[in-house]
Amino acid sequence: MKRTLAEFDRIVDAEQYFEFFELPYDPQVVNVNRLHILKKFAEAIRNIDAASTATTEGDRLDEYRAALESAYEVFLSSNALEQKLFKVFNQKPQNVVMLKDMVIVH
Repeated sequence: MKRTLAEFDRIVDAEQYFEFFELPYDPQVVNVNRLHILKKFAEAIRNIDAASTATTEGDRLDEYRAALESAYEVFLSSNALEQKLFKVFNQKPQNVVMLKDMVIVH
């Protein structure tokens, strides 16, 4: 079945991306890491769109498929905290003194 970028652009759920590209996936992995997989996938799509030399819609979709597969595979062996894709994971807490920063006087 030939897929189109127009069909791709109508997808709204993570599972629909996997089904669109006929990629196997573990629903539990997607449920736990949904936003992170989609964030990593979106970053890859931006990079592909900026640098791709794909001349056909099919070639572009093949690149997108590989990007989704790669984003998913990251979370088979890693987790959101390790990947730090969202700003909240990189912010230092305010008004908090970390134990490692305290000097203990006896």
